[in-house]
Amino acid sequence: MGFMDTLKGWFGKAKEEAAELSEKAAPMVDKAKEMGGGAFEKVKDVAEDIGDAAGDTFDKAKDFVEDKIDDIKGEDDDVVAGATEKVEEIKDSAEGAVDQAKDTIEGQ
Repeated sequence: MGFMDTLKGWFGKAKEEAAELSEKAAPMVDKAKEMGGGAFEKVKDVAEDIGDAAGDTFDKAKDFVEDKIDDIKGEDDDVVAGATEKVEEIKDSAEGAVDQAKDTIEGQ
């Protein structure tokens, strides 16, 4: 039974010391909560400012990209129109060459 009594004594002493430490720590915990609350409010305000700035930056970037896409689409339309003209010219030239070849063959 001596061993059991020793264990009970150790656990009892540990329990008492834990209670004392929690009493001593309580004022420090309260201070930390107060300081943390103020810091939290400051961080919250800064985070909101950063969020607003990020939103504005995103909107500007989105507008810029949309403008560039519109510019590229306009350039693509110009390229397609120019390519269509060139194809028509080549087609006409090829038809003329075919006609000349026919005339030359028929003339011989």
